[in-house]
Amino acid sequence: MDLLSVYQRLLNHFGPQGWWPAETPFEVIVGAILTQQTAWANVEKAIQNLKRQGLLDVHALATASLGRIEECVRCTGFYRQKAARLADVSRYLAEKWGGDLDRFFAQPLEEARKELLALKGVGFETADSILLYAGGKPIFPVDAYTVRMCRCLGIEAKGYEELRAYFEERLPRDVELYKEFHALIVELGKNYCRKNDPRCSKCPLRQKRQK
Repeated sequence: MDLLSVYQRLLNHFGPQGWWPAETPFEVIVGAILTQQTAWANVEKAIQNLKRQGLLDVHALATASLGRIEECVRCTGFYRQKAARLADVSRYLAEKWGGDLDRFFAQPLEEARKELLALKGVGFETADSILLYAGGKPIFPVDAYTVRMCRCLGIEAKGYEELRAYFEERLPRDVELYKEFHALIVELGKNYCRKNDPRCSKCPLRQKRQK
């Protein structure tokens, strides 16, 4: 099954996802950092906490005390690490880019990616999620759900970059398609392609097409 067929079957099964839910690009950045190793429901709580404290802003977060940030994001787990990462990323964006995310994302994709990956605690998946969902850049994030799905489909790829290239080489270079496909893979992973409780027999990618 080619990737566009996989995409279409997932879309038919789950419907449009409209992901990433955020009011601003900076909220996407914050969410991408907080979502590491936690459920999205916890991220939503943390974002609401930050909003109530007036901290969902580049400059506000860059100058806030770590203790204040920690209290807001405690519900996401590893909260000290995440608070420090949020502060570091915010300070970088404030100091180098004046907090102007439009200007930051206006640079070539590879340059923006290089800068994000140089920040402590920002790995490939986090950087690429930020670039796609906050910056509207055509790059396909690879997460554990993607790896699991590809393994089941018999797709062989070694490491993050090779799997990312596999998707980008076989799909139209379309930001909205990338967003939707990535979100659909997450839904597949949460509902069927589970690590400890796989539901392979009911997986929409295994069911025969209805006539």
